[in-house]
Amino acid sequence: MNDAQKKIQLRNYKMFATGLFVLMALVFILMTILEKKNPAHWIGYIRAFSEAAMVGALADWFAVTALFHYPLGIRIPHTNLIENSKERIGDNLGNFVVENFLSPENIRPYIQKIKISNFVGDWLAKKNSQENLMRELSNIILDILNKLDDKEVVNFIGKKAKEMTDDVKINQIIGNGLHYILDKEDHQRFITNLSKQIKEYVLNNQDMVKERVKSESYFLIPKFVDDSIADKITNGLSKYFEEVELNEDHSLRKEITDKLYSFSKEIQTEEKWMQEFATIKNDFLTSDKITQYSLDIWNSIKKSLSKELEEEHSALKNYIQKNLSELSQNLQTDENFQNKIDGWVRATAYKYILKNTHQFGGLISSTVGNWEGKELSAKLELEVGKDLQFIRVNGTIVGGLVGLIIYTVTEFFI
Repeated sequence: MNDAQKKIQLRNYKMFATGLFVLMALVFILMTILEKKNPAHWIGYIRAFSEAAMVGALADWFAVTALFHYPLGIRIPHTNLIENSKERIGDNLGNFVVENFLSPENIRPYIQKIKISNFVGDWLAKKNSQENLMRELSNIILDILNKLDDKEVVNFIGKKAKEMTDDVKINQIIGNGLHYILDKEDHQRFITNLSKQIKEYVLNNQDMVKERVKSESYFLIPKFVDDSIADKITNGLSKYFEEVELNEDHSLRKEITDKLYSFSKEIQTEEKWMQEFATIKNDFLTSDKITQYSLDIWNSIKKSLSKELEEEHSALKNYIQKNLSELSQNLQTDENFQNKIDGWVRATAYKYILKNTHQFGGLISSTVGNWEGKELSAKLELEVGKDLQFIRVNGTIVGGLVGLIIYTVTEFFI
């Protein structure tokens, strides 16, 4: 029922209650006139009934009217109660709703019935829903990207990068990295490959060794002696590095490992290395370079994201859509996952409602308090005025009956 229909209904009930009062007034006038001309006993009873009915009707009319208006426009104290007490009504109504509808024991049964996982899963399973979700998400992210101030973003990235690099100790990172490689024995492959390369280099450059031996030898020493020495040198070196290559427990490997461990510790602890790497870092990460790096990073991210979000079937969208399909399937079939999601939603909703109950009460209070007094009175009268007119009707009837009883008692016992 709309407001227009409610107004018509309220007017009809008011006319009925007022008409009953007018009827009693006419009966009273008629009985008063008849009583002067006809001394019949029954006239007194009807006159007493109608007289008391008028009083009851007027009293209840005043009470009902005083709720919403000033009776006859006269500013009688404690009348027009709704308009004059709207702030207190708003506060009381807000407190009433919070205490009786938003208490933990009242909302818990409804919260426990929440089961959103199946609904979301069924919705996400629809291709049209996925496409709409992807389209809206893409538009939102693109809008955010386009509205971001590039300069502020670059400054933010640069600032965070500077904060991170200020705390970074490169000597510690390199030292720990070297220590990690040694612990994993990944350096052994390097030693193996290096030994193999040295062996092959020596074997492939025997002529060069012979020339070096000859150039360092005395002129009195025959050439065959120099060649023999050169052969022994190359053979010895090649065999030695072949042994290093093939023997994982070779002493040279252990010696190199020990030296590398020592060097790793030296990098981490000695001041000269700290200063050396700090100098390298400062030379490499100047303010201008950090700004340029930040600009390049942001431009790359923005360009890549925009491209991925604008293309219909980009890798990013395909990846997200694939995960949405998997999510919808899990929401439909995985009972444990459903319980986790529903449990989280219930707990969050329960905590949020309890945490903000005072805000619900405040909203009701402020809404009612901000209404115009006449508007509030009109709204309430439309809702309950019809029922209040029955108070006037009942007051008329009950008043008449009480008056009749009093008149009867007076006639027979006094």
